[in-house]
Amino acid sequence: MRALISRLPISKFLISKFLADQSGATAIEYCLIAAGISIVIVTVVNGMGTQLNNKYTAVSTALK
Repeated sequence: MRALISRLPISKFLISKFLADQSGATAIEYCLIAAGISIVIVTVVNGMGTQLNNKYTAVSTALK
């Protein structure tokens, strides 16, 4: 029982240190930013691809 009581302040310290740690939250924020940027890039490229396909189709039709 005495060993458990002597460990209590250390575990309380470790828990408070874990709760105060911000490095995991920062990594998650960077991942969310990267995901948002990639969604924007995919959307823009997809939209441009459709427009380019329509242009090439129009040119191909005009040449025939």
